Amino acid sequence: MVFRQLSFLSFTVVIAVSLGGCVNFGKARSGADRVPWLIEMGAADTAAPEPLPEGATALGHFLRAQVAMNQGDHAAATHEYELAVAADPASGFLRQRLALLYVRDNKLTEAREQIQAAVDLDPEDTQSSVLLAGILSALGDDQGAAERYEHVLDLDPRNQEAHLFLGALYAKEDQYDRAISTLHRLTAINPRSYLGYYYLGRVHAAAHHYDEAELAYEEALRLNPQNESILLDLADVYQLQDKSPKAVEIYQRLLKADPNSAIVRKRLGGLYVGQNRLDDALSQFQELEKVETDPVDTRVKIGLIYLDKKEYEKAATEFSLVLAGDPQNDRVRYYLAAVYAEQNDIDRAVAEMEKIGPDSEAYGDARAQLGFLLKRQGKLPAAIESIEAAVASQPNNVDLAMLLTSMYRENGQGDKAIALAKKLVEKDPDNDRLHFTLGGLYDEAKDKTACVAEMRKAIELNPNNAPALNYLGYTYAEKGENLDEAEDLIRRALVIEPRDGFYVDSLGWVYFQRGDYPKAIEHLQRALELAGEDPTVSEHLADAYQRVGRSGDALNLYLDAFKRCKEQQQLDRLRKKIEALGGVPQPGEPGKDS
Repeated sequence: MVFRQLSFLSFTVVIAVSLGGCVNFGKARSGADRVPWLIEMGAADTAAPEPLPEGATALGHFLRAQVAMNQGDHAAATHEYELAVAADPASGFLRQRLALLYVRDNKLTEAREQIQAAVDLDPEDTQSSVLLAGILSALGDDQGAAERYEHVLDLDPRNQEAHLFLGALYAKEDQYDRAISTLHRLTAINPRSYLGYYYLGRVHAAAHHYDEAELAYEEALRLNPQNESILLDLADVYQLQDKSPKAVEIYQRLLKADPNSAIVRKRLGGLYVGQNRLDDALSQFQELEKVETDPVDTRVKIGLIYLDKKEYEKAATEFSLVLAGDPQNDRVRYYLAAVYAEQNDIDRAVAEMEKIGPDSEAYGDARAQLGFLLKRQGKLPAAIESIEAAVASQPNNVDLAMLLTSMYRENGQGDKAIALAKKLVEKDPDNDRLHFTLGGLYDEAKDKTACVAEMRKAIELNPNNAPALNYLGYTYAEKGENLDEAEDLIRRALVIEPRDGFYVDSLGWVYFQRGDYPKAIEHLQRALELAGEDPTVSEHLADAYQRVGRSGDALNLYLDAFKRCKEQQQLDRLRKKIEALGGVPQPGEPGKDS
C-alpha cells in the first residue's frame, strides 16, 4: 500500500496544538493505497563545517557559528562566537550575537556584560540597547531598564518595542499617568499599532479607567479582530462595568473559534452563575482575575508576534528572558520549544518539552508536540508514549486521539488503532469523520465488509463527505462489482471536488473494470495530470494502455511507477508487469521518490 502523506499545521504557536485532520484519510481511496497519514518530518541534512585554517579571523569564527546554528548545534555556535569576540573585541555586532546566545542559556550576567560592551562601543545602536534593557529587567533592575528604554526612544521615537516595554514598566510601578503618556505617544506615531492600543487599554483598566480602557480595547480589536487576548481583556472590562451581555457575546465568539478553551468556559460559567444568583454575582466580580499590566506578559506577547512572523531568534530571546525570571512558566517554555523546533534544533526542543510536568496546564499540549518531535527523530514508540500521555490528560480531545490512532497504525499496531477508533465512534456516533477513519482502518485490516459498512454510515451522516463517497466507490471498482453505484458515488465526490486527481482516477478505474478502455484512458490521463504522477495512477493508466496494445507506453509508465513506489506489495506487482513486457527495473530505485 502506498500511504500518501498530508501536510500538517506547522509547529508554531499558534501551535497550541491545532490537530485538525490527523488520521484523516482525506482523499483516500480503498485498497488502503490512498490513505494519507501524517507528514514525515525529517530534518534536513547539513554538511559539517570545514576546519578553519590556522590564524583564522573573527569572520571565520562567525561563519562557523552560523553553520553551527543552522545545524542546531547551539553549544558549538556559542563557542565560535566567543572565539569571534576574542578575535575582534571591538565588534558590537559579534558581542550582541553572543549576548543573545547567553540569554538562551540563562547566563544573564554574561549576557549583560557582552551587551553592555556592545552598547559602549555604539551607544546609538537601538537593538543592543533594547536587548540590554530586557536583560536588566529580567535581572530585576527595572529602573535601569526604564532608563535604557527612554534612551532608545530619544534615538528612535518610533520604536514600538521600547514604547510598549517602557509603558509596562511604568504601570508595574503604578505610574499610570507616565505609562498612558508613553503609550499615547506610540499610538499617535503609529495609529495602526494594535499592541499600542491594547496595552493602553490594560493600563487604563489597571488604573480603573474602565471607559477609557473599553475604547482602547475596541480600537485594538478593530485593528486585529481575531486576537484572543484583546477579546478576553475587553470581556473583563465589560464585566467590571456590569455589561455582562456584552461579555457573554465575546465569550461565545471565542468558543465558536475554540470550543475546547478552558479559560473561556470557566469565565463564561462563572458569569452565568452570577446572572442567576445576585449574591454569587457579587462574589464572581470580586474574584475576577485582576486586570494588571505586567512587563513579563508584554514580553511574552511580543515573543509570540516574532514567532508568528518567523523571526525565531528574536522570539527565542524574548521567551528566554521570561524564563530567566520565571523558570516555572511552562506555557512560555512550550513556546520556546516551538521556536527551537522551527529552527531544527530538535534536541533542545525535546529537552524543553520534557521539563513540562503532569501538573502543568500546558502538559497535554507539550506531550502532543513532544510526540511530533520524537517522531521527527525516528523514535516512534517514544512518540506514541508521549501522545498516550497527552490523550490521558485531554480525554475529550478527539483530534489528539485520532493522532494516536494514526501513530498506532504507522507502528504496525493495527488492532490498537481500530480499538481506539471504535471507542471514538462509540462516544460520538454521529461524527462522519470518525466512521470514515474507522472504515479506512478496517480496510487496512482486510475487513472489506466492515470497511463498507463504516463508509456507508459516514455517507449516511454526511452525504457530502467526498472522501467517503470516493472511497466506497473505488472499493467497489477495485472488486469489479456494483459498478453503476460506484460510478454514481465517485461522480458525487467529483461534484464536490472536481479537480481531485484521485477521484478522477477512481472514475477511470470504473471504466476500466467495465472494459471501456478508451474512456478509462481519457480519465486516467487527466488523473495523472492532476495527481502529479502518483505511482498507483501511473500503474492504472499503464494497465489501460496495455489493454489497447500500447505496450511501449505501458512499460514506460510501469518503470516510472516502480521508481516512485514505496509499498512492497505494489513493487512486487509492478516488477512482474515490467518483466512480462521485457523490461528490467533499475536496481536501487525502488522505494525512492524521484
